[in-house]
Amino acid sequence: MAAILAAEHITKSYTLKKLLTDATMYIGERDRIGVVGINGTGKSTLLKILCGQEEPDAGAVTRRSGLRVSYLPQMPDYSERRTSVEQVLHDAPKDVGEADEYEAKALLTQLGITDFESDVRTFSGGQKKRVALASALIRPVDLLLLDEPTNHIDAPTIAWLEKRLAAYRGALMMVTHDRYFLDRVCNRIAELDGGGLYMHDGNFSYYLEQKAARLDMENAQARKRSSILRRELEWVRRGAQARSTKQKARLQRYEEMSAIEGPQEEVRLTLSQASARLGRRIIECEGLGKSMGSRRLFSGYTYTILRDERMAFVGSNGCGKTTMLRILSGELQPDEGMIAIGDTVKIGFFTQEFPKCDEKLRLIDFMRDIAEYVETPDGRFSASQMLEQFLFPADVQYTPVNRLSGGEKRRLYLASILMGAPNVLLLDEPTNDLDIATLQILEDYLQGFKGAVVVVSHDRWFLDRVAGRLFAFEDGQIVQYVCPFSEYLEARQAMEEETARAAAQPQQAAGAKRERQRELRMSFKEKREWETIDERMEALQARIEEIDALIERNASDFVKLTELSAQKEAAEAELAQAEERWLYLTDLAERIEAQKAGK
Repeated sequence: MAAILAAEHITKSYTLKKLLTDATMYIGERDRIGVVGINGTGKSTLLKILCGQEEPDAGAVTRRSGLRVSYLPQMPDYSERRTSVEQVLHDAPKDVGEADEYEAKALLTQLGITDFESDVRTFSGGQKKRVALASALIRPVDLLLLDEPTNHIDAPTIAWLEKRLAAYRGALMMVTHDRYFLDRVCNRIAELDGGGLYMHDGNFSYYLEQKAARLDMENAQARKRSSILRRELEWVRRGAQARSTKQKARLQRYEEMSAIEGPQEEVRLTLSQASARLGRRIIECEGLGKSMGSRRLFSGYTYTILRDERMAFVGSNGCGKTTMLRILSGELQPDEGMIAIGDTVKIGFFTQEFPKCDEKLRLIDFMRDIAEYVETPDGRFSASQMLEQFLFPADVQYTPVNRLSGGEKRRLYLASILMGAPNVLLLDEPTNDLDIATLQILEDYLQGFKGAVVVVSHDRWFLDRVAGRLFAFEDGQIVQYVCPFSEYLEARQAMEEETARAAAQPQQAAGAKRERQRELRMSFKEKREWETIDERMEALQARIEEIDALIERNASDFVKLTELSAQKEAAEAELAQAEERWLYLTDLAERIEAQKAGK
């Protein structure tokens, strides 16, 4: 398949940090590429280079003549006053204009945006993301580049987007942490690691298998080289006589092999479980209710959060999930009901927004403002050591906060929350902007956390691993489910389809009644077919018997036998089709006769 875009030997640095080193990739017409890698490795930068928003320091990007590209940025700029429709048309590809206002409104409606007149600057994060998606999807293009398309949007919208992208006819490349998305939509994975770009064929599951095999191979080669080095080292220590050409060659060989770097052990985020002692009473909720203006978010919520609770609040954007977390944290008071928080409870509240701070503050000072040290089962950790645990090595810790990428800020924020040693964790959309490696370790950490965990998230994979109890916001009520999130979604979809079928039944019944009242008749073609179908079926049956006889006579001729078997299979299929048609025409003829008799 011909490449529509070629990026060859791309190198890109920001100040002293090298993101891409001699990276090469080719995108074909039907490629579905998912980009993965730790935050700060250059995923968003790669997309910007491919769409032409940024230029590489070295290397070249070659695009097919006339290539149409659409790009969804991770953080779209909505600083100017525009309506949602105006914003879609402004950010859409160049061939989209005011005449496409109807398409913009239709797409916004599908994405759950029906307010076409309000200023987009007042929209929530989820609403802004939907407007940006409409801009990127309004016109089919040759190459669609999406940076974190699932951030801030709810599960039904993610499912809609997944289905649309799976059927997309052009090429697609996206940065996302949604592992179900990567598994179901993508056919290639691009991994950024240490400045290198590694391409893997297949979806996310297959990529994990390939990567494990690659690391095993590298480790096996390293072990083999280590064995050779040990033998060479023994020879060197015995005292090599440098006069011999053979001995000189062995010395040179030893020096060359010693200079080769072994496979780098993959940097993994490890979280030590630091938490304060937790008493018997955690958080008790009795009849909680809350409204926003004239809109009632929920009412009558009663539940007692237990010591080792693993629960999640789920529902559409704007239904009140974040409001509930703020009530549980004590930041917000309910309009009705009572909430009691235990005396030993120490809450760590991970919000959607990075906390306000002096952006020129160094990372180490940001952490020290929370605590100088934290006690963990692994010992006493300093702020510097905790930063190292979160992939901020010593030479980075004196970097100002404003130099971090969005994902790195989220990682720093998460480290700061755990630095406070909470025993109850409230996590509001923790998967937004975090890389997959960090999410995998966070999931493992939460499963062993000695305390209660309450999550708000739309990430299906994350919720399936973390939460065993769900509280779904449904029509102003909070309904409890004890099942994985993916099972809840499947059950809800089945219920919605059943409701739609039930609503359609009266119309179908009316249509069937009109159909019954309509006079039945055969078309001219059906009459001719009805008159000749018996003869056709008899001829096909005779043909099959003839082929059977030929098969018996040519049993030793393999080539002829194969040909006759294929002919018999085709004739039998044609006969089966004719028999089905005979049944239909017979039934139609009988109903016509019955209709005539009833008149």
